[in-house]
Amino acid sequence: MAKRVLKDCYVSIDSNLIHGYCSKLALKIEVDEQEVTTFGSLGWKEVLGGIQSGGLDLDLKQDAAAAALDAIMFPLIGTVVPFEVRISQASVGTSNPKFTGNVLIKEWTPISGGVGDVAEVSVSFPTSGAVTRATS
Repeated sequence: MAKRVLKDCYVSIDSNLIHGYCSKLALKIEVDEQEVTTFGSLGWKEVLGGIQSGGLDLDLKQDAAAAALDAIMFPLIGTVVPFEVRISQASVGTSNPKFTGNVLIKEWTPISGGVGDVAEVSVSFPTSGAVTRATS
């Protein structure tokens, strides 16, 4: 089993490369649990998978300069936009699949922190529609 250290993840939101601002990335995929227990289950709970959903969580170093992170993200609030993430910025392949889909930009924090803190923002965007995995 190959082990990896995340050093150069690829992150694109609405065709804007933002991995230069990103210090943490999590793409979550989950499915609703639907209980289907009957008397025939003999006292054991039975479940089936229901509707799938996902979320893209990012920790970003804030930059309010012209054409930088805040200028990219602020106009997207309330819109559904495409995303792409990869384990590495290397070419897409079997050991570096790309995950794509759409996310709702439901939040943005232009300013956050205390005296002496690094200007950072943590965001969580829900996926909208299917998330796909590709190796080519």
